[in-house]
Amino acid sequence: MCGIVAYLGHREAAPILLEGLRRLEYRGYDSAGISVMSDEGVLETIKRPGKLAELEAAIADSMPRGRVGIAHTRWATHGAPTQANAHPHTSAHGDITLIHNGIIENAGTLKKKLQEEGYCFSSETDTEVVVHLIDHLWGEGAPMEDAVAAALAQVQGAYGIAVVSTRDPYKIVVARNGSPLLLGIGAQGELMAGSDVAAVVGVTRDVVYLDDGDVGVLDRTAYRTFHLERGSVRRTVHQVTWDLEAIEKGGFEHFMLKEIHEQPQSLRDVMRGRLIADEGIARLGGITLSDADLDEVERITIMACGTSWHAGLLGEYLLEELARIPVDVQYASEFRYKNPVIEPNTLVLAISQSGETADTLAALREAKRRGATTMGIVNVVGSSIARETDFGMYLHAGPEIGVASTKAFTSQIAALVLFALYLGRRRAMSVLEGRTLVEALERLPGQVETILEQSDEIYALAEKFADARNFLYLGRGYQFPVALEGALKLKEVSYIHAEGYPAAEMKHGPIALIDDDMPVVVLAPRDPVYGKVVSNIEEVKARQGRVIAVVSDDAPELDGKVDHLIRVPQTVPALLPVLTTIPLQLLAYQAALLRGCDVDQPRNLAKSVTVE
Repeated sequence: MCGIVAYLGHREAAPILLEGLRRLEYRGYDSAGISVMSDEGVLETIKRPGKLAELEAAIADSMPRGRVGIAHTRWATHGAPTQANAHPHTSAHGDITLIHNGIIENAGTLKKKLQEEGYCFSSETDTEVVVHLIDHLWGEGAPMEDAVAAALAQVQGAYGIAVVSTRDPYKIVVARNGSPLLLGIGAQGELMAGSDVAAVVGVTRDVVYLDDGDVGVLDRTAYRTFHLERGSVRRTVHQVTWDLEAIEKGGFEHFMLKEIHEQPQSLRDVMRGRLIADEGIARLGGITLSDADLDEVERITIMACGTSWHAGLLGEYLLEELARIPVDVQYASEFRYKNPVIEPNTLVLAISQSGETADTLAALREAKRRGATTMGIVNVVGSSIARETDFGMYLHAGPEIGVASTKAFTSQIAALVLFALYLGRRRAMSVLEGRTLVEALERLPGQVETILEQSDEIYALAEKFADARNFLYLGRGYQFPVALEGALKLKEVSYIHAEGYPAAEMKHGPIALIDDDMPVVVLAPRDPVYGKVVSNIEEVKARQGRVIAVVSDDAPELDGKVDHLIRVPQTVPALLPVLTTIPLQLLAYQAALLRGCDVDQPRNLAKSVTVE
């Protein structure tokens, strides 16, 4: 996601800041900017949309001079990737500048109050609210950290920020809540801050990781940290021993593995600020269609490709069960070539990680041409699908670098659950049912963490089957789309042929393939169709198939009937697909690794398919 770099020391800041930004480029971003304070106490801010090269070109002939500054790469959340929306953001008088990662959930309320006080806004971002709030609350003669703390006391949401001001020169104040931030402690009084170790490792390998609620104050004498509620705190200095490439991947061997392990956080991010526990409902700020219009929706058509199509199939189950709305799921690549029928009061929902998938975008435009109301679920803010739909939801999963989608898929499932909950509570779902689902959603990230702790067991299982030529994945109900996704992951990264099927359909053809060389992954969590799945497992074993069962308890009914068990925590049926997906991702990853495949960039595949 967005990148933060800050520097204070005896050297020129701008070259060091730019190098820090270069080392954060892997994270993904769509604009960049820099603010440097001169020795005369003047702030110079330059920012550009696009890649870092655009910013470097803008300052090539007039590098900002000064020994303290902040810099940022932005991945758009509030507002498109334009120069006005790029960071840093500056106060009205140009004497405070600020960079920010995260989401300010009450930005709208704060902005309205500030406008009533006479503040004008020049961007669409939530970040600009914070810099004006600091300006508004800064008491005469007070240090900058007091003004920042006063502002953060009114802020709700996730943030990592860095602030400089000519009112309190040669100082940087940083703060963290839900968005990673660390300090770099260099020699000869050099101090840095960054959203990632990669940002500071060019100057120092001694780092201090800030906790949520921490504020760091860097000045020409030293640094200090305090907690917004508990006062002064001292955090341990750690020495970084990884090389740069490992740091860029967060210590993981591959981006795919890193992104698998990011799923507890990506799930928290997609749900952040969207759950209302007492009412058992979701708050969806991107749903701009009126409640009355949503109440008139009689049918939903979901369009997507690849992994997003599998998420769409889960959306069909979710929306029909929780909201009692008929749903059909279309391959976007086929939609506009079949003379589709768009009935009145139909909502067309497009799902795409990148928001630029060519087939999905073309299908969306065809649906709009035929008069449909449209909605998007995308990960990239400001993308074409986000702009062209009538309303939508952002995943806030952060950039996904590995070609094989992992965290975006589970975030899409979570987003669809939130949407189904929102509609369901307006229709057929009781408040008690809503509360039960909200409580299960709140437990979900922690349950994913427990599955990731079993990685070694799943890797050992992969070693037994990495030489297989074919795999079969079976599931029923909510688990059928997971079977499709598990098979796709294995195909994408390991090049093993794999097929996903509804478990009952096995008898209608695929059973002919089963022998003692065929690994069969059966998704068998404790859900309403568990008994039927047990029968399907018995049919596989009768043909000498080797069964890997994914279960959500001890599954005593499967004793002697399966070769291997993978256990996931138990939850409500609607959320089990998230949990059963994780081991299949790990299985595919390790199989690919054992086969010597390029895990992050599989042959013939692109991350975002922007041509038909």
